[in-house]
Amino acid sequence: MAPLPATTPSNRTLTGMERAAAIMLALGETHGAPLWAQLDELEVRELSAAMSTLGPVDPGVVEDLLVNFVGSMSSTSGLVGNVDSTERLLTQLLPKERVNQIMEEIRGPAGRTMWEKLSNVQEQVLASYLKNEYPQTVAVVLSRLRAEQAARVLAIFPDDFALDVVRRMLAMESVQKDILERIEQTLRSEFMSGLSQSSKQDPHEQMAEIFNSFDRQTEARFLSKLEEAAKESADRIKQLMFTFDDLGKLDSAGVQTLLRDAPRDKLAVALKGASQTMRDFFMGNMSSRASKMLLDDIEAMGPVRLRDVDEAQSILVNLAKDLAASGQISIVKSKGEDELVY
Repeated sequence: MAPLPATTPSNRTLTGMERAAAIMLALGETHGAPLWAQLDELEVRELSAAMSTLGPVDPGVVEDLLVNFVGSMSSTSGLVGNVDSTERLLTQLLPKERVNQIMEEIRGPAGRTMWEKLSNVQEQVLASYLKNEYPQTVAVVLSRLRAEQAARVLAIFPDDFALDVVRRMLAMESVQKDILERIEQTLRSEFMSGLSQSSKQDPHEQMAEIFNSFDRQTEARFLSKLEEAAKESADRIKQLMFTFDDLGKLDSAGVQTLLRDAPRDKLAVALKGASQTMRDFFMGNMSSRASKMLLDDIEAMGPVRLRDVDEAQSILVNLAKDLAASGQISIVKSKGEDELVY
């Protein structure tokens, strides 16, 4: 992150670690949890130490830090990361022994973690890459994957190509070590590196997830600030955010699957603060008896705090994402162009 002109009331300039500490304190337990999960033990200790000695920070400074953080993450210029720049950065932050260990894990030796990484690649993406390779190479790769994943990849291939690969897998004997290492190196340098770069080209997607975790007041405040500082980034984030109202784009089967798993009390609270359109949408996918009972629950609960509505709606949105990740429903982006993949 570029240096920010942030100062405490005592005009002390915040260091990089202190800025990070202030941001993590501001995000709190709920919103900061995904970031904490990505830190190693040493980073956690250093950041915790900075938090414990930070002292008071003016609210305006905190807001500027967060807005600048969002702006830098959403910048259209983006970031370019590679092995060399990563090593240079780590050398400034961590002991040399730890840096060497991390870089060894990233670079190799060949195949050390390749098949584990490959097992987490979406089958459609893997099949699109492999269909342009020699069938014998594809046979070697699929023989190293889990049977379930290999089956899904084969099912995507054209029939003739898939049959050729199957025959080669049946006739395959033990693969020489140098051949396997060459295949692994090719996968690492051509496929995995390209996949990593493409998956990180747009930081707006990551920022949209963070904004999805805000309550609606915090979300509105930061979107407003970001629109003033970087309107294009703000518009892009809004397009990518998946909100409660986007559940209205579920098909009939999808919303009924969601209703089947949704906690009834949370559904009632969520719809208490929803638009009439969203109420009609959900109740239109329920039986007359079930919709009447739900409406009675809504009317009987009286006034509900806005934060309770936000929490209930967030629970339903997260449930929809979980169902989409398991392939039980399909959900679409705010503008409805493409299916979201989780």
